Amino acid sequence: MNATSPEAATAPEPATGRIVLLTTSHRVAPGLLSWPAWQALHAADRVLCADGAHPQLPYLREAGITVDEASPTAEELIDACAGGRTVVVVATGEGEPALTDGLARLAGSGRVHMPDLELLPASYDLPGARLLDLVQVMDRIRAECPWSSQQTHKGLAKYGIEEAYELVEAIEEGDRDELREELGDVLLQVVFHARIAEEDSEAPFSIDDVAGGIVTKLIHRHPHVFGDETATTPEEVKEHWLRTKAIEKQRESVTDGVPLGQPGLALAAKLASRVRTAGLDVPLPAAEGVGYDLLALAVRAEAEGVDPEAALRAAARTYRDTIRRTETQPETQGEGEREG
Repeated sequence: MNATSPEAATAPEPATGRIVLLTTSHRVAPGLLSWPAWQALHAADRVLCADGAHPQLPYLREAGITVDEASPTAEELIDACAGGRTVVVVATGEGEPALTDGLARLAGSGRVHMPDLELLPASYDLPGARLLDLVQVMDRIRAECPWSSQQTHKGLAKYGIEEAYELVEAIEEGDRDELREELGDVLLQVVFHARIAEEDSEAPFSIDDVAGGIVTKLIHRHPHVFGDETATTPEEVKEHWLRTKAIEKQRESVTDGVPLGQPGLALAAKLASRVRTAGLDVPLPAAEGVGYDLLALAVRAEAEGVDPEAALRAAARTYRDTIRRTETQPETQGEGEREG
């Protein structure tokens, strides 16, 4: 009679070990890993990496960690964990999809005693990390693209204006997808110009200089956030901004710094805003003509808190829609055909 002994019936299952899939971000400098990642690496019985040129490997080996260049199958990896061993897999940039798919398939079969599986991010992308990708892509395009490599600040100026207008249109239309895309196009102009500026022989600067400059400016102009000043209303914030800006610029006139190349209504409104903010009493030119009529309207709009450019664009869009409706009317089409 073959009876199973009580000892055999209650014998523990053999230890299946542990698999740790270690992921890293290429946007974080190699070697800058989290403390749990270093603990897992040092405690592992074996560390594997399929990519012998993985940027993390020199730093791991410098830290005394032996890394074997290997790309085991899911079955081989499970066997390597037999007896309760821990195996750390340093994932490549693709994330080891073949290995993870194989492990999922075996786990789902129910026929294999699976090791403990852990996904351990060793480095994280901070907010804004994808901007590093943009800088790298722009650098390669500037070096290898026949068109981009020949561009200058002056040659790109018109695109900056176009992209800014398209961004405004997306905002006014309320299209979220279009807004995200147009913000990207505007950002591209910034990165493109900064990349060109690196090549200037007399006064080069980089995207880091651009970012550093605006960070310094924002901190200086927000003493209520980064300093000892207090501001509880938008008006007080604007007062801080104008005061620090005046000290920075040391301008002789309130009109200094107003770009004359902007659209006419926006220019008129900006000048009126400078006059009003400075508390000056400046009469409008005593002249006649459409231009002076528009100037008076722009000044009035600014005083009432209305952006005259935005108001005119809204009216123009309404006019456009009316034109389109008129064009679709049968009698209008007939008139057009008779004229043709």
